[in-house]
Amino acid sequence: MVRPQVPEADRLIGVKRPVLSHGFVVLVDYMGNDAAIVQAARVSYGQGTRTLRDDRGLLRYLMRHRHTTPFEMVELKFLVRLPIYVARQWVRHRMASVNEYSARYSVIPDEYEVPLPDDVRRQSSRNRQGRAEALPAPTVEQFRQDVERLSSEAYAAYERALAAGVARETARIVLPVSFYTQWYWKTDLHNLFHFLELRLDAHAQEEIRRFAAVLGELARAVAPVAYEAFEDFQLGSLRLSRKELRAVRALLEGKTPPEACLAAGLPLTKEDGTPMKTGEGVEFLEKLEQVRHLP
Repeated sequence: MVRPQVPEADRLIGVKRPVLSHGFVVLVDYMGNDAAIVQAARVSYGQGTRTLRDDRGLLRYLMRHRHTTPFEMVELKFLVRLPIYVARQWVRHRMASVNEYSARYSVIPDEYEVPLPDDVRRQSSRNRQGRAEALPAPTVEQFRQDVERLSSEAYAAYERALAAGVARETARIVLPVSFYTQWYWKTDLHNLFHFLELRLDAHAQEEIRRFAAVLGELARAVAPVAYEAFEDFQLGSLRLSRKELRAVRALLEGKTPPEACLAAGLPLTKEDGTPMKTGEGVEFLEKLEQVRHLP
């Protein structure tokens, strides 16, 4: 039995792809490719099914109908260096094997993230965990200076503690989440697609989106046909609820978007009559805008 190989992916193994100031993503290894997904799926069908649809058609069928287990036959292992505040978001995805740099065993390098000016923005009034419009330049610069100063002072305190004999596992607690960690992160293609669907979304944290973009490029190199299907049926698609489908039917019957929302039970105003900034109705209208502006 010969191990499946993808020449384009092989050329990327061991190559550091820079992200942020000191971060990177490296494809360490992979197992399987598009053919491995097809092979796993056809085990279920038995002999004689190859003529029913070609490999690309089968991959798209699997993705379209959410037959996910064949995609688990492909695995990718990455080495990732990232700020701790990004890592805390990342590990919410539990379907992966993670082995992180040990600050109990090793000294943490003097590397921390100072956000770019464009990344320091006002708190969103709609998304309580996100950013919105730009802030005044003096506010941005003051914040960046504070990050630089506090991170530098914290590392100096860390070094003093180590020099005085404080154990590494204790000394590390003075360091803020701007400092970097790194880990090996191994996952299968199905769970990587789930990660990418969430972390490439416009609502995701800006910094983790940049890491996700690199992971996506590497996944595309390993399984290009599967990745194309992922883009078409997951990443670039819209999910509609039962009420939203009723609103679509009302639109097809000639109603305006606000009338369709009213008919489907998707409120656009509060009880006092003021327009809603969030909610199912507002999100449905946003989906309509996405459809209008499709390339």
